[in-house]
Amino acid sequence: MSSTTKSPAAHSGENQNGNGDPGEGNKALAYSRSSAPPAIQCAWCEHAFDGGDQYLHGRVKCSQCGVATTNPWPSDAQLAEAYGGWYRPKSGRFSCLGDRVLRRLRAILASRLHRLLPPGPVLDVGAGDGNLVEAFVRHGREAVGLEPYGSGPHIRQAEVEEVNGSWSAVIFRHSLEHVRRPARALSHAARLVAPGGKLIVAVPNATSMQARAFGDRWFALDLPRHLTHISPAALVSKIQEAGLQVESVSYFRGGQVAFGWVHGLVGLLPGHPDLYDAIRRSEAQSVHQRLPMRLYALVAGVIALPVALVASAIEVAARSGGTVCVEARRDQRPKLALGQVAHQARPGCGYSIGECSQASMSG
Repeated sequence: MSSTTKSPAAHSGENQNGNGDPGEGNKALAYSRSSAPPAIQCAWCEHAFDGGDQYLHGRVKCSQCGVATTNPWPSDAQLAEAYGGWYRPKSGRFSCLGDRVLRRLRAILASRLHRLLPPGPVLDVGAGDGNLVEAFVRHGREAVGLEPYGSGPHIRQAEVEEVNGSWSAVIFRHSLEHVRRPARALSHAARLVAPGGKLIVAVPNATSMQARAFGDRWFALDLPRHLTHISPAALVSKIQEAGLQVESVSYFRGGQVAFGWVHGLVGLLPGHPDLYDAIRRSEAQSVHQRLPMRLYALVAGVIALPVALVASAIEVAARSGGTVCVEARRDQRPKLALGQVAHQARPGCGYSIGECSQASMSG
């Protein structure tokens, strides 16, 4: 990880990555200098930061739970700007076949989960483009996506803590790190899971080999959109505290593992080209790239791919992959004794998609 600083506002000029000017292309360092109030407590465990916590560029690592909180802490207006129209334009995010590949991967995930889940609706928290929700609907399953900056027939602009009802699955796929109160959101989501249902959470692994290798330049920092930087231990512990049984912890299924390495390796080159911007459509780039720089990043990415694949295989085998995906299940409700009377809630909200999304919202 990056070297520490003595306070949230005082950053040394030390070269953290050993590749020239520490400010050049260092988005974490640049964000740490933005005009926003400092983070005063851990967004995960709510510990009040003190001298025992580790101040890094753009984040503070909590001494109590090990989760890092983005610092400075962005305002709602700053986040709205970070999720501006360029971030997910209607024309699509990625060049060539990128968006089509992404839809296909979501369809494969939906097919696998559809076979494993009990009857009932699915809640996708942080649904993005809605591809996963639409894939579930094509299987004939009711599904609702929550996305504060999205729209669509199955998308609702709401927080997970506004939802009630009973769901066969609640999914956070690279969305929990975007939530202001992630631990509370996770605990509430666990209560929504029906007996036999699943909670599925995929997040960047803040303790992965690639996170340590690239430090401030790690692809999955994504400041300020990523508000927390979570370790597998903290995630698993919180899920277990919520009363769910962890069935699997995968360091591959969360995706983006190899890309994290390719992106990081390319970013070490002179000029620090941004491969993620290079593969996005021009209207979806955070900073417009001229054609020579874009070609430079793309060619470098192809050259770096073999090394990235080897590094990915090593970190996955070492259970230290760039992402972690946890699948947990709520135990089936125990059978009632003869003569015992109890109200049994149907596993699901009992409404159509439109009714379900509205009747399952409270507040």
